[in-house]
Amino acid sequence: MSAADMARRIREVSPSFKARMAGALYVFSVLTAISLELFLGGRLGNAANAIQMSGMAAVTLLCYYLFKAVSRSLSLFAASFNFVGLAFEAFRLSPHGVNIAIVFHGVFCILIGFLIFRSTFLPRFLGALIAFGGLSWLTFLLPSLASYLTPYNMACGLIGEASVFLWLLVRGVNTQRWGKQAGTASATVLTWEPSPAVLKQTPTHD
Repeated sequence: MSAADMARRIREVSPSFKARMAGALYVFSVLTAISLELFLGGRLGNAANAIQMSGMAAVTLLCYYLFKAVSRSLSLFAASFNFVGLAFEAFRLSPHGVNIAIVFHGVFCILIGFLIFRSTFLPRFLGALIAFGGLSWLTFLLPSLASYLTPYNMACGLIGEASVFLWLLVRGVNTQRWGKQAGTASATVLTWEPSPAVLKQTPTHD
């Protein structure tokens, strides 16, 4: 399936189903990554890595469609960070590609936390948890600090973000509130008009 087909199919499903899909794919991707590290190697390891990154790419798309109801631009910004991180991981764009990927993922988690905090369809404490997880991933900016804090930083990062995606898997989102917030955001973009004060300040030419 192409990326365009994936995006089209995601747009067509309900927000609650998107949330549960994101949770399920996240769990699947994490379990695949764990099996990659512990049990697999060689070609099987490469295949598992490709599956894991494809799953996280789908999770990123689903998060974009969920949280664009809060802010389309910020949701797109968050998704872009995660896609850049996945690119670093996939192509090893630097000698420390995996660590850089984790840092980009940390920024993604912090931005998603902010979007959750501003949302009306998820509990705010979830935003705090995933943002804290994102801060834990940012310790990989300094390899010496990350090494000193391991495994505590990794545990905090994983618990912080996993709590959100497990919630999405089990509870989904409040569809009615999601629709209301999405409608409000669309109306704000589509119906804005300059205020009378702005119109008065606009120079006219005879």
